[in-house]
Amino acid sequence: MSSILGKAQLLRCPPGTSLQDEGRALGSNYGIPRSGAMDLHSYHWANHLLKNPSQAVALELVQPGLKIKFEAPCRIALAGAAAAVTLNQVGVSNPSLIAVDAGDLLEIGAFHTGARLYLCIEGGFQVERYLASGSDFVSITGSATRATGQSLYYLPIQAKSVLQAKPKWSTDWFEPEAIQAYPGPDWALLSADQQRILLDQPVHLSKLSNRMGIQLEELVPNQLEDLPTNPVFPGTVQLTPGGKLIVLMRDAGVTGGYPRILHLTEEGQSKLAQKRVGDPIRFQLLETITG
Repeated sequence: MSSILGKAQLLRCPPGTSLQDEGRALGSNYGIPRSGAMDLHSYHWANHLLKNPSQAVALELVQPGLKIKFEAPCRIALAGAAAAVTLNQVGVSNPSLIAVDAGDLLEIGAFHTGARLYLCIEGGFQVERYLASGSDFVSITGSATRATGQSLYYLPIQAKSVLQAKPKWSTDWFEPEAIQAYPGPDWALLSADQQRILLDQPVHLSKLSNRMGIQLEELVPNQLEDLPTNPVFPGTVQLTPGGKLIVLMRDAGVTGGYPRILHLTEEGQSKLAQKRVGDPIRFQLLETITG
């Protein structure tokens, strides 16, 4: 990397940490998953505070424990999970927007609410782009995650700035159980009773979840047959012959053969990405596509 770039050292990098942006919109043409931030709502909010371009690369955290040292001044923004944040071992009461000086040490502690936290930096982290995206994906970037000891690069500012704006991030939007979705292409294959099961009772997130998909605990018994391979997208809800409900997420494949019974809105996907194992959700059916 060029010497004009600032460097941030990952002194401690928790498992699952990755670099993400909006993803590879053109990847499906080549059988490549979309990837990108699991919670686009939080990702966009933090980047907006920094006046970043929409495709600016950010750090996505799924566990506490990050310890990162910045070697040049910069401005950063945090959004997503509410977490304990310290700068040079001093607690940061409002970590939404932070001015960082050369040598500053940022640490992310316990997540109080939510499951994913986004660390955005002014100008975005500087990485090579593949299919117009800097999102980590193992078959594209060589690794799905970042590791302790690695360095990240960014566009430094001349000196630490005094921030006038004091935006306040809120987690209220992802705390309700309701997850909006619209009928999938195969919704009509379900009986009225099966549809009621999906809509009238909560379902819970299982331990089987990652960036490819989130499996739910409850089963929906069915005699549906596998279908011919069809396109699938982040937000597609599949129903397996064994009754399992699987919500496809950002690193899911681009085709599948299970019935596609629902499709989450983009906000619904972001809200689901902030839920934890065991959390209840309720599908709220929309009759028309709203976003």
